[in-house]
Amino acid sequence: MSNNPKIFVLDTNVLLHDHKALSNFQENDIVIPIIVLEELDKFKKGNDQINFNAREFARELDKILGDKMLNGWISMGPDRGRLKVELGHPFPDVMQDSFYEDTPDHRILVVAQHMKENNPGRRVILITKDVNLRIKSKALGIEAQDYLTDKVHEESIASLSKGVIQLNRVMSQTMAKLYQTPEGLSSKDIRLKKPHSNQYYILRNKDGLALARYDSGKKRLLPVPNHKAYGISPRNVEQNFALDALLNPSVSLVSLTGIAGTGKTLLALAAALAQEDDYDQIMLSRPVIPLKNQEMGFLPGDIKEKLAPYMLPLMDNLNVIKGNLKPNSREYIRIEEMLKNEKLLISPLAYIRGRSLSKVFFIVDESQNLTPHEVKTIITRAGEGSKLVFTGDIYQIDQPYLDMHSNGLTYLTDKMLGQNLFAHVNLVKGERSRLAELAGNIL
Repeated sequence: MSNNPKIFVLDTNVLLHDHKALSNFQENDIVIPIIVLEELDKFKKGNDQINFNAREFARELDKILGDKMLNGWISMGPDRGRLKVELGHPFPDVMQDSFYEDTPDHRILVVAQHMKENNPGRRVILITKDVNLRIKSKALGIEAQDYLTDKVHEESIASLSKGVIQLNRVMSQTMAKLYQTPEGLSSKDIRLKKPHSNQYYILRNKDGLALARYDSGKKRLLPVPNHKAYGISPRNVEQNFALDALLNPSVSLVSLTGIAGTGKTLLALAAALAQEDDYDQIMLSRPVIPLKNQEMGFLPGDIKEKLAPYMLPLMDNLNVIKGNLKPNSREYIRIEEMLKNEKLLISPLAYIRGRSLSKVFFIVDESQNLTPHEVKTIITRAGEGSKLVFTGDIYQIDQPYLDMHSNGLTYLTDKMLGQNLFAHVNLVKGERSRLAELAGNIL
């Protein structure tokens, strides 16, 4: 294969995923089929992240163009390749025989085929987040790849899924010292292999176990006590670690992963309520992925009433906490007051995305359905005194163009791991019921 720069043909979903995608192909050339611009035009209006990305990409393209025409290749700047908007072409016979419908996807394939035929010796690659389109492309003999810029490698996912590290055959006197001295254990007491900040450990021997967290500032292993928050007690070791991270004032960003029913959102909400004096507001939110504009019209009421069913899982967690409290207790009454005064606010993410987050305990549920750029947008709005918690199951994704390697929760955890302000816990044991845990693991 020639050493000439590659030619990348971009699908619409790549630009809706990352409006800065043009800057991520180094010295290689980029082709944008004109049908992609047509599709992007449909997404310009709206307040969701994809609408923002559609508008921002148009501005990025306009900045590159300046006063140049787009009827040929143009330079994208120093150390970058060239850009071309390719007009439509007739369907070749093989595509007419294979595809009955004239769709944007098929028109993009036509452009990729045209570029391949007219650039012998050049490697032409279709970049799309649509798995089915990649398969169609390969069936036609056109190379196709996912957009790889923000994808997390398999070994990193394995590490995130492992989460807690177990140390076996630890001497009893070492475990006793962990709890007997406020300073915990030093590297002389126990050897750790490449520990990172806020890594959680289970120390075991035949007599029992001890729980610890690594403090990178002190370079010591500190004991983790048994936690409880707003009437919620952890049912397993990982839940106790999660509460430790959620209640730690020096940790301002937490990611909790695990299958449905492991208690991620419940623990986050209980910890937030336990610390409500430290924050001006507690906010719970989640992306409304299944909801389409045409589906909303069939639901009764105004926009808040239409979206309310999608917030029910968050209300369910709040009701679990209320169910553990007596109706006349101070905690129960305080929850009712917070809901009434909107100090405790449950809302779709689209309603919150534009707000500044100062002195807020912000829980983002189902965050595996967010793109890396969406997660970054939320975190960069965090002001002083705020704590952000992202929860989700990286193996249960409802967004059609995201997977376990490219979703925002995986990306966040991979990039932030080891930072002093960040903690990650993977919850492995379902606590709703034996049936729910069994279904989560094998279905």
